[in-house]
Amino acid sequence: MSYFVIVGTSNAVNLTDGLDGLAIMPAVMVAAALGYSPMSPAISNSRLICRFLHPGVGEALIFSATLVGAGLGFLWFNAYPAQVFMGDVGALAIGASLGTLAVIVRQEIVLFVMGGVFVLETVSVMLQVASFKLTGKRIFRMAPIHHILSSRGGRNRR
Repeated sequence: MSYFVIVGTSNAVNLTDGLDGLAIMPAVMVAAALGYSPMSPAISNSRLICRFLHPGVGEALIFSATLVGAGLGFLWFNAYPAQVFMGDVGALAIGASLGTLAVIVRQEIVLFVMGGVFVLETVSVMLQVASFKLTGKRIFRMAPIHHILSSRGGRNRR
């Protein structure tokens, strides 16, 4: 099951990412939530600030904080006019990191719910491919679905 979570998240983030940097902000929010989730029982069960981290919680927190910081740093340089693009290497690595972090802290369902953007994009691609293979017709004009939304108009369209 862990394999499917990690590989599925990696591919979902890769499908979501485009030149517009759509994947980075949901990835930052999911990483922050996954880093906080194992800390909440640790904080509620302790009385001293120096003992608030249970064994193994500190490493997950540091890893998720690193993902959040790197994502916010990337977002700064990916803002218009973009100087840096993520590409497949970055999107696959961020997705695999999120999937691995979710498996480590045992919060796969939280990953599925909070990563709703990733799920929506992946389902749109799966439906499009299945429909085209079975019937020869497309459901959407383009897939993933964020391409349809951006072609209808957005902040860059005048």
